[in-house]
Amino acid sequence: MKLQGCGTALVTPFKKDQSIDENALRSLVQWQVESGTHFLVPCGSTGEAATLSKAEWLRVIDITIEVVAGRVPIVAGATSNATADAVEKAREVAQRKGVDAILSASPYYNKPTQEGQYQHFKAIAEAVDKPLVLYNVPGRTAANIEPATLGRLAKVPNIIAVKEASGNISQIAEVFNHVPDDFLVFSGDDALTLPVISLGGVGIISVASNEIPKELSEMTAAALKGDWEQARKIHRKYLALMQGNFIESNPMPVKAVLAMMGRIEEVYRLPMLPMKPDTRARIQQIATEAGLLKKS
Repeated sequence: MKLQGCGTALVTPFKKDQSIDENALRSLVQWQVESGTHFLVPCGSTGEAATLSKAEWLRVIDITIEVVAGRVPIVAGATSNATADAVEKAREVAQRKGVDAILSASPYYNKPTQEGQYQHFKAIAEAVDKPLVLYNVPGRTAANIEPATLGRLAKVPNIIAVKEASGNISQIAEVFNHVPDDFLVFSGDDALTLPVISLGGVGIISVASNEIPKELSEMTAAALKGDWEQARKIHRKYLALMQGNFIESNPMPVKAVLAMMGRIEEVYRLPMLPMKPDTRARIQQIATEAGLLKKS
């Protein structure tokens, strides 16, 4: 398994009765693979994993495995703020044949120390035989994985990568001074994909590629090949969309756009809600200008 390029942090489509919309999910996964997405990441924060029951979480992963049918790698989300629970979840997904790696975010709410995070991730990694991708998203977890801690974690044999969503480009630059050359650094912010690749990163785990899988995959591949002119051209065209996906809490804007595109129903689970009318109008305008929607 070669993990690089653009991985889509998949949304989880729901029906009006709040159940998982399995048909919409299948069609979304199929479209992603056909569009050239390099790998898929079901059940991350964009997939509203925190609101899924255990059975639903596994169902989303199983459907993704079934539709992908080995065509691209799958990195399954398995996060908990209780280490024992995170270990159990990681073991559960690691048993699945189509899962190539596991994505696990820092423990949220507890605010662990650096040593606490080190022990947490080490316990997960040692409990499974699949590669582990760490997810640093302090804006959601209130816990930052510092570069020196990441350097220590990179020595744990099956911790192979980080999704860096601190938004702090100086911190991300420092990460490369602490980890070995074969450790994979993914941007966790679409808008920072090119700077992260220029520093030595290998791609993006993306929200916007839910909407524009082909374009984001082409942008990432161009940057990795050193074709910066092409990469910058795509980046500039879609930057407003990348930023617009966060004008309200993710995944509210991206789900709104996918619904406008006719790919899913616009249904969320509390505490997520439909967007406010003014921000919804803004994201609709951004998506229209980006060519995703027909001009009315």
